Amino acid sequence: MRKSGRIVRQVLDELRELVKPGVTTMDLERAAEQKIRDLGAKPAFKGYYDYPCVLCTSVNEEIVHGIPSEKRVLKEGDIVSIDCGAVLDGYYGDAAITVPVGKEVGADLRKLLEVTEASLYRAIEQARIGNTVGDVGAAVQEHVEANGFSVVREFVGHGIGTRLHEEPQIPNFGARGHGAKLREGMVLAIEPMVNFGKPETRVLGDKWTAVTVDGSYSAHFEHCVAVTKDGPMILTQ
Repeated sequence: MRKSGRIVRQVLDELRELVKPGVTTMDLERAAEQKIRDLGAKPAFKGYYDYPCVLCTSVNEEIVHGIPSEKRVLKEGDIVSIDCGAVLDGYYGDAAITVPVGKEVGADLRKLLEVTEASLYRAIEQARIGNTVGDVGAAVQEHVEANGFSVVREFVGHGIGTRLHEEPQIPNFGARGHGAKLREGMVLAIEPMVNFGKPETRVLGDKWTAVTVDGSYSAHFEHCVAVTKDGPMILTQ
């Protein structure tokens, strides 16, 4: 899983450098598909429940599962969440980043990105033997809400291994000490989805793209994390 995770990281690192005004989300899609294949892996998302693409590219008020398109041109001041998965030798990797477009992203949006990413690492710290799913979710929720943002409820992280989505579900909210106990050898896809405004979501007519109901912008970061006797091990860095 470290091998598949590193492939996902290489793809995301390349895509981060490609993000600039005038680029389309389909440009990112094509680059990702080529990179995954060049690295000897297969895309995890394409064909999954008939999803049409290698990436999910979610711009501004889109939270997750945005479908790449030639028509979606990134503009100065946008933010774009890029979610990528790969499978190598039957094992899955899955990670996401949110990237500012250009130099004119405001300080409030940069704070949204910083807080969302920081909440991910606080959650990762809780991925320890004997802790619970609630400990992981609470770490996200506490940090996000302390900074005035809101946590999405309808979409959650998940276990991952020989399938893209395995038990247990990993909400980005919860109560410490509650939920499934974490055991050695589990791998969790921890993925805070954080809205600038209110937490409510809706899914667009394409049946995939989830957006904020109030139109506020949303950020998304994700790592795959193994629960080991030596503490959390990030597999997608």
